[in-house]
Amino acid sequence: MLQKLSISNYALIDDLEIVFDKGLNILTGETGAGKSIVLGALSLILGQRAESRYFFNQQKKCIIEGLFKIDQFHLKAFFEENDLDYEAETVLRREISADGKSRSFVNDTPVNLTVLKTLGEKLIDIHSQHATLDINNPLFQLMVVDAVAKHPALLDDYRTKFSQYKKGGSRLKQLIEESEKAKADLDYYQFQFDELEKASLVADEQEKLEKELYTLNNAEEIKRNLLSAGFLLQDSETAALLQLREAMNQLATAGKYNADIDSLRERINSSIIELKDIAAEVENIEQRTYTDEARAEEINTRLTIIYNLQKKHRVSSNAELLELQQELSAKIQQAVFGDEAIEKLQQQLAAERKELERLAGQLSANRAKAIPGIEKQVVQSLSEMGMGNAALSINLSDTELDKDGANAVRFLFSANKGHALAEMSKVASGGELSRLMLAIKSLIAKNTALPTIIFDEIDTGVSGEVANRVGIIMQQLAHNLQVITITHLPQIASKGEAHYYVYKDDKAASTYTRIKQLNNDERVMEIAKMLSGDKPGESALQNARELLAP
Repeated sequence: MLQKLSISNYALIDDLEIVFDKGLNILTGETGAGKSIVLGALSLILGQRAESRYFFNQQKKCIIEGLFKIDQFHLKAFFEENDLDYEAETVLRREISADGKSRSFVNDTPVNLTVLKTLGEKLIDIHSQHATLDINNPLFQLMVVDAVAKHPALLDDYRTKFSQYKKGGSRLKQLIEESEKAKADLDYYQFQFDELEKASLVADEQEKLEKELYTLNNAEEIKRNLLSAGFLLQDSETAALLQLREAMNQLATAGKYNADIDSLRERINSSIIELKDIAAEVENIEQRTYTDEARAEEINTRLTIIYNLQKKHRVSSNAELLELQQELSAKIQQAVFGDEAIEKLQQQLAAERKELERLAGQLSANRAKAIPGIEKQVVQSLSEMGMGNAALSINLSDTELDKDGANAVRFLFSANKGHALAEMSKVASGGELSRLMLAIKSLIAKNTALPTIIFDEIDTGVSGEVANRVGIIMQQLAHNLQVITITHLPQIASKGEAHYYVYKDDKAASTYTRIKQLNNDERVMEIAKMLSGDKPGESALQNARELLAP
């Protein structure tokens, strides 16, 4: 339900706030006063595109804000999916700067225009004279039948399983294509796999072999340097160990006279122990270092195999070759055992299809059961709106399984006695279509939670008693949901629970669109003017009072 609409700096509106009633809200005013401007502003928070040329003041930004009561519409999942804070009273806001840049918010959280539009469509249904074209849409007609059939849980279950079935079908197609390709390339894949398997690759083998080969190729220099280092450490006349021992002896003598010096001797002794260990390790490595041409040749041969395989497959490491080997194994498995996977998935899809057919059958039965009631109630509503000879027939036919089941719906209509039933767009006038849509929307509202409905002068083409009956239908519709109606007909205007008057206010060099909620006396005057003109007589005033009488 739209509780409040605030408009700032849009078209002829500088600043406007409207608080709506929960039932039937009436908007009236002279042509050009700004009723459609209000709807245009509202459309901005419903995600419509905006142009800065519609601004009242080009130096200021336009701000439209709507406060909605949404706790009846089961929208928590939508808010969670879009990472929005859910509030029972939710605010939609749109800000458009003078340069045309737009920002949208839901409960002060920035959102893109798509999210705003999707949420807006769940909250408000704007129905204009041109919206009657929707009634010819097969999807809309099916939605009407489903609303009256009252099987949302069944339909949701079917749609979820149908989506899974379609994904499974896509997977089956992919498996078949992969299997056929794998079979065609099996010999090639097997040859490549055998070549890699024969190489017995190890992930980090290449790096280790390259390090070992580098050491073998430089063995003589390594050995020479190790011998020299060992000589300098302990074998030369000025060996490091000899020098340190002599230093330690000198400190030992001096340490007799100073305890601090003795601690230095201990540290040198530790260094001697470490250097002796280093010298021993140098000697050990030197003895293990030797030129091994046979091992070097063996490593070169192995690395040549690895390098050739990497070059052939355009990779740079054994890890990538091993990954390729696994991929080739999977392709070979697909070629050899792919038919088993395909057959298993085909059996699964067959079972899923059988379940879908069962659910579709239940949907079809529910729809068939609901159709007579729809035909009867719509015709009855049309009769109440002055179309006593109207006839409606809903044709339910079987189709292939799709996201909505296995049915197609076709509405056939005749507004006049003796005329054959046909598609509504071919046999109904604009006024007749408007009344037909009103009858259908009223029926939907009785069976499901609809958002706020706004009727924008759909009463065009009706008058007199017919207009009065249309007003009664709108009044009944407002028992189930909020209705906002823009009208020029006094019979309809008198049925509202809240009546708003839109008018122009000329001040200095500017014209402003204003709106005010009328009290009872003001409503009498406004409806009397709608009946007889700007200066209504007593009879028009009395007629207005009678229309407003409960």
